[in-house]
Amino acid sequence: MNKISLKRCKSNPLLTSEDIPYPSNQVFNAGVTKFNSKYIMVFRNDYGRSQKDFLRCEVAGLGWPVTKTNLGLAFSDDGINWSVDPEPCFSIETDEIQRVYDPRLTVIDRRCYMCFAVDTKHGVRGGIAVTDDFDKFEILHMTVPDNRNMVLFPEKINGEFIRLERPFPVYGRPENEAFDIWLSSSLDCKYWGKHRLLLGAEDVSFSNCKIGPAAPPVKTEKGWLTTIHAVEKVDREIYAWHRNWNKIYYGGIMLLDLNDPSKIIAMCNEPALVPELPYEKEGFRGEVVFPGGMILEESGEMKIYYGAADTVECLATAHVDELLKLCENYKL
Repeated sequence: MNKISLKRCKSNPLLTSEDIPYPSNQVFNAGVTKFNSKYIMVFRNDYGRSQKDFLRCEVAGLGWPVTKTNLGLAFSDDGINWSVDPEPCFSIETDEIQRVYDPRLTVIDRRCYMCFAVDTKHGVRGGIAVTDDFDKFEILHMTVPDNRNMVLFPEKINGEFIRLERPFPVYGRPENEAFDIWLSSSLDCKYWGKHRLLLGAEDVSFSNCKIGPAAPPVKTEKGWLTTIHAVEKVDREIYAWHRNWNKIYYGGIMLLDLNDPSKIIAMCNEPALVPELPYEKEGFRGEVVFPGGMILEESGEMKIYYGAADTVECLATAHVDELLKLCENYKL
């Protein structure tokens, strides 16, 4: 596989558990956007289990140590140096919902929408909330199980909200974990329909497993530049805090039609982001890169924020024209 690498930020990792002023073991898979002239990051914060806890449980013959998750909030003036709020900004824990994680941020009509996932006693659900201040959130929608990795387009198209999502078909596909990317729409962001398959896992050349949305799409003159995550299972054990980890996560890119995003114009047939550096190859789960936020600057620079090794939050950049060229060079 030929690797197409974006330029990593010299300050990587931008955010680690050591930067968090409350309990934290892992900080990753953040949603990042610009809102009211500030860079805003809502990050996944896992706490309650460390690498030492995994080793202790392994030696004792116990199951995985219990983890908890909340969503933290950080602000930045330059998108590189971040100030973390003293308390988490969002958490859901009920008798049914066990934790909330993997936020994705999209500004639509001057309001900030947040997609997220929740683990429940009856499956994984996706949710959508909206906020004007990151203090109060209104939950607009929750899917039925099993669905997650939802992202919203940053404007309505033909009067409708549009989202990408990744359901978990268990019995409908003979292949194990052959999960695909779907597209749906809504008039009010509360009731969703018109579900359509966008991209099948079998259509991604650098994946032999599941795929899904990554960062919310960004509008360009040539189409909606869209990141995906794609998974390759390998016949070797990869560094992780636990045994039997054998998946590599890549970041891919594709281009969708501006007026009809259910149409894929082009797709790069090689990953744009590959785990290469130590902070991407060693952590809770090694060899994982997962884009969660993408910002197009006026200069043409594209900032792509990504979780690395399910442990830290990082940044890679490229000029938007370079990314568009990658999509043009490889057709679906």
